[in-house]
Amino acid sequence: MRHGKKFNHLGRTKPHREAMLSNMACSLIEHKRINTTIAKAKALRTFVEPLITRSKSDSTHSRRMVFRQLNNKIAVSDLFRDIAPKVADRPGGYTRIIRTGYRLGDNAEMCMIELVDFNDVMLKDTKPGKTRRRRKKSSGSTTPAPEAKTQKEATVAETIEEVVEAKVEEKPAEAPKAEVKAEAKVVKKEEPKAEVKTESKVEKKETAKKEPKAEVKDKTEAKTEPKAEKKIEESKPKEDKDSDKKE
Repeated sequence: MRHGKKFNHLGRTKPHREAMLSNMACSLIEHKRINTTIAKAKALRTFVEPLITRSKSDSTHSRRMVFRQLNNKIAVSDLFRDIAPKVADRPGGYTRIIRTGYRLGDNAEMCMIELVDFNDVMLKDTKPGKTRRRRKKSSGSTTPAPEAKTQKEATVAETIEEVVEAKVEEKPAEAPKAEVKAEAKVVKKEEPKAEVKTESKVEKKETAKKEPKAEVKDKTEAKTEPKAEKKIEESKPKEDKDSDKKE
């Protein structure tokens, strides 16, 4: 009876299973990632992670214990030379299993098992991002704080505040343009050219109005002069007649 035995036999005998796991561990140490079924990957994880932990202490005893499991000198040297320094600060969890779908034929679940510290793409994505801090509003009143809002209301309030902050940040950038336009309009209105033109127009109108009056005066003088000549001519014959009578 199998009471308390939780490991997976993988449909193989004990020596066959140990040989298979040893070969898979050597391939994982050499290539840093391999493709296999999920059942084998889970069995390999429990087999290889204790060996990686033992490689952190580089001693003759540790190398002999690892070699007893792997039976491969190249894999042992790679483990202690390349992998151990990278995982020195990691407290367990050296491998990652990523599901890749189902195998054609028997429809078995396939996956990729890899060493965590040798995946450059995943290491770049796990960099800590910039945190955003907000100032807390100081409340002078000693009134008790209201009850905590629900999560939905809190998220809605945060989104509204972010939108308002974005609008406030955009408006100051547009304000100087409006001021510059207003100043340009004022300058255009206060230009001296417009005043000169208006003054010249007014002077022309005034001269045009004054010139006809002068012409009218000349005409009236011309009309009055013949009358004076007639009076002089009329006075001369009267004087001649008077002189004849006296004689």
